[in-house]
Amino acid sequence: MKNKLTLAFIFFVNLFTYAQQQDLLSGKFASDALQKVLIPQAQWAPFPKRDDRAGWASADQDMMKAYLKKAETYLTYQWPSIPATKSLLYERTGDRDEYQGISFDKRVVLGTLLLAEIHENKGRFMDQIADGVWSICEESFWGVPAHLPRGKAYSGLMDVSKPFVDLFAAETATFLAWVDYFVGDKLDAISPQLRKRIYNETNYRIFQPLMTKPHGWMTKTSAGRPPNNWNPWICSNWLNAVLLLEKDDSKRTMAVAKILDVLDEFVNPYPQDGGCDEGPSYWGAAAASLFDNIAMLNTASNNAFQYVYADEKFRNMGKFIYRAQISEKYFLNFADADPQPGMAATMIYRYGKAINDLDMMKFGAFYRKPEDGSVGRFHYFRNFYALFMQDEFQKAPTGLPLPKNVWLPDLQVFAARDQAGTTKGFYVAAKGGHNDESHNHNDVGNYVVYFDGQPLLIDVGRGTYTAKTFSNKRYDIWYNCSDYHNLPTINGQNQPSGATFRAKNVTYKTDDAVTQFGIDVAQAYPKEAGVQSWQRSIQLNRGKNVQIDDVVKLTSATELTQHLMTCYPVELGKPGELLIHYAPKEEAPKDFLVKYNPKQMQPSIEKVKLGTPEDQGIITKWGDTIYRINFKVLSPKTSDKLSFSVAPF
Repeated sequence: MKNKLTLAFIFFVNLFTYAQQQDLLSGKFASDALQKVLIPQAQWAPFPKRDDRAGWASADQDMMKAYLKKAETYLTYQWPSIPATKSLLYERTGDRDEYQGISFDKRVVLGTLLLAEIHENKGRFMDQIADGVWSICEESFWGVPAHLPRGKAYSGLMDVSKPFVDLFAAETATFLAWVDYFVGDKLDAISPQLRKRIYNETNYRIFQPLMTKPHGWMTKTSAGRPPNNWNPWICSNWLNAVLLLEKDDSKRTMAVAKILDVLDEFVNPYPQDGGCDEGPSYWGAAAASLFDNIAMLNTASNNAFQYVYADEKFRNMGKFIYRAQISEKYFLNFADADPQPGMAATMIYRYGKAINDLDMMKFGAFYRKPEDGSVGRFHYFRNFYALFMQDEFQKAPTGLPLPKNVWLPDLQVFAARDQAGTTKGFYVAAKGGHNDESHNHNDVGNYVVYFDGQPLLIDVGRGTYTAKTFSNKRYDIWYNCSDYHNLPTINGQNQPSGATFRAKNVTYKTDDAVTQFGIDVAQAYPKEAGVQSWQRSIQLNRGKNVQIDDVVKLTSATELTQHLMTCYPVELGKPGELLIHYAPKEEAPKDFLVKYNPKQMQPSIEKVKLGTPEDQGIITKWGDTIYRINFKVLSPKTSDKLSFSVAPF
């Protein structure tokens, strides 16, 4: 009988040192070569022009009819202005949703009306489109007050003399640019001032600032943190708008060249393993937006950027979305990520096809839904790609890869499940990293445990974003702090924020029966904690249990508490046993047993109170069901071993 080969990988990883290709995008073409490969603006037709009815006959008619039906409900839509007091709410109360709700809805309405007019082509929606263009152009700020600089110089209102580009200003340019592309001639028939204003406003608010002023999202921070999803997301909209609207091909080429430079600021430091520290819910605007840029560049250059699809890092960036999957509904949600993010099915399928990854294609096709006429609030251009791929997409095989083991050595994240290709049994994941990652929580060494695809020991994730979320009070919010993760409080100290607070001695090994992740979290705590080493081992014993062992060495030991987070009621059993009453809606209820040494630790249980504006997002994601288990070490020692195991009761 052939002996089983045991695979063992031990990695000692520094997050910032790994092999990578520099300037993947900007290093390919010199400026003169770039101008030659770009199709001139006057000749470029990324999708059929509106009057190309044969071209539009190949678009999915069910989708177009759904857009038409939705647009008909907007024929009497009253385009609202956005009062100053709506913008001031962010400064006054921390609320960002009232302003954003008005702003986002206007763009959704405009995008829906446009698609309906393309389909029907009778002019029935043109007055509403003209009103929408004019109304949006009259807004003082195309972005949102949450992204305004803080301080007396702004005090919650835009300085219209100093335009800058945030996410949603860039998104606005995309909506207007596609209106110009598809129905510009019809706008001219109403008044030549409409298209003129689209270009002038976009040039003033978007093109000029991006070409002449530094923006923080373009490059790393002063502390060295690499750019996050803002970089490729904004670039994708900048690229759409400048390719469509800029008639001066020299300026257009210069803008594309700068976009490539800015994108490389995102790509160069990105981990070779493709891991997204912002999590799966932000992947759709991070790696996925990078794909959007490449896809659009290929349409504008006769596939001159096709080479990017063969790059290993780019391929890994795409694969992350299914490598971070727990079950059909749940995904890894370390930091600010959502436990149940939406999946942009057609985009994922296209990314998978571009990199020739059949698993990713099946994964994307798995999440296809009946069309309801929704254009989405963001990434509007993805709708046009989706329209022309439905014959293939609807017939594509579906499936979830659900890999048995995932190891991202640069991101320092591992995941393992009992069996590949199924959610049955245990799933466990943990992270290393550091406490200045994008959308950071102070969570080095945190782990999660799921069973049959449902949460058991959880990462709570983020709540509702308010003014407090990205302020100097961020770590006053409980769910951002290490003591509301599956982590210890050491001598009264929790993990601080900052890149110096990081994992050490990260190890990983696996075979058919066991997968183990090791990490020393000592450096993630301040000096006052007195930690010489806190070596944590998280081990999946397949078909049996999950084992957590902490081997501790301290300079002093006055107070130690281990924390566990769950979304189910908890009951103290006999000494050494604690019961979690696992009762997901989709599964039969059962109890899970957490074993510990009762001579070492005494547990107590608290239900987390959810009452702040930030907590509303927690209730939306989990319900009012968050429990924290606190294991107080009875006689702390400077050298000790603290252990838990989790298994079905």
